Amino acid sequence: MNLSALRETRTLLYLFIGFRLMLMLVYQPYLINNVERGLTTFGDFQHYFNLAKLSSDGKLPYRDYWYEFPPVFPILSLSVYALSSARGAPDFTAYATLLGLLMTIFDVGNLLLVIRIGNRLYAGSSDHNPGGALGWIYALLAAPLIFSWWSFEPIVAFCFLLAIASLIERHDTRSAVVTAVGALTKLFPLITIAVAVRFRDVRGALRYAAVALIITAIGLAALLAVGGRFGVPSLVAQFNKASYESVWALIDHNYKTGNFGPISDHFDPARAYDLQGNPAVIPAWLRAIVFGAIGVFVFIRTRRFDGRGILAFAAITVTIFFLWAQGWSPQWQVTLLPLILLSFPTPSGVLICLMLELISFAEYPTLFARTGDTGGVISAAQLPIYTLLILARTGILIGFAVALYRQLRLSRAAETL
Repeated sequence: MNLSALRETRTLLYLFIGFRLMLMLVYQPYLINNVERGLTTFGDFQHYFNLAKLSSDGKLPYRDYWYEFPPVFPILSLSVYALSSARGAPDFTAYATLLGLLMTIFDVGNLLLVIRIGNRLYAGSSDHNPGGALGWIYALLAAPLIFSWWSFEPIVAFCFLLAIASLIERHDTRSAVVTAVGALTKLFPLITIAVAVRFRDVRGALRYAAVALIITAIGLAALLAVGGRFGVPSLVAQFNKASYESVWALIDHNYKTGNFGPISDHFDPARAYDLQGNPAVIPAWLRAIVFGAIGVFVFIRTRRFDGRGILAFAAITVTIFFLWAQGWSPQWQVTLLPLILLSFPTPSGVLICLMLELISFAEYPTLFARTGDTGGVISAAQLPIYTLLILARTGILIGFAVALYRQLRLSRAAETL
């Protein structure tokens, strides 16, 4: 019996895809009296569907209402909606199933990128297929599966991982283009530019930044051109949120998620500027100065300039950004978990992933599912455990950042990739 065949990537893909398809068949998403059931329960698919359904009345994002994300996902969502309703009335089950399958395709891409980066970084180790071993671990994590049916975060993670893989392989133009696509899905992948600045000479860094920023600017300019009075509100809506699910939210006494209001709010440009919570005690600009200084310190002190250095620097940049942000979104794990596994392919790295998943899911949906009587606000009775969960998760992120910094200081090699 050739048991070594079980280690092949092909075998892993069979199981990875088959498991997700079978779950989809058993727990199909659907609505009963407008209440969501199935794999998408507790996620954002119903919100996406409600916005996409407006297109049946001729209403489009940016032109007729503001949309809280850049154009890549709204375009995909409208395309999925058109395909799912081509032969009949709008149907949530068809829409959610097609969207979930699309996100699963991106998650397959994330799995392959974990394998690809792992093999590149750890070639020559005692394991002849280190990337494959990391792929099996990634396949068994719960968060990537769950968020493939809750959000479009797999697209963001895919763009970020592909951009980093391309940097490691010295395909800088491709990396910059992918970074721009990621930024037109959510803006934060633009922080990959900082990685290019650190690991390329001045000319290479400027070329990378120019490609990424120009493509992003063209996409956002097209959004504004289509958008009219809803264009600018769509771009700034995320920045006008009050703090949520973070230490900053605890300081500000904001005990809700970062969700926006009802669909009707999207037809009023002024609602995109509403704070919907208490103002920040510590303003964003002050946090930016502090965390910016930390970023500059890491930038200057970095000594490792090989592929592992690129990955570690990208991971610490993402982590610093998440710690700075006014809120925390549980789906950010989809980007963090591969970075943790690839940075620390050890039992400790696996444990960090599991602890982050456990804490995040204990917070949402477990704790927030019990806030129906308080309008989605954490009650006084729940506040101690809520605070403990946020502090524990923040402590994990800080510990991960410190471990990454130590890794960046390990090597004095002067060469660059």
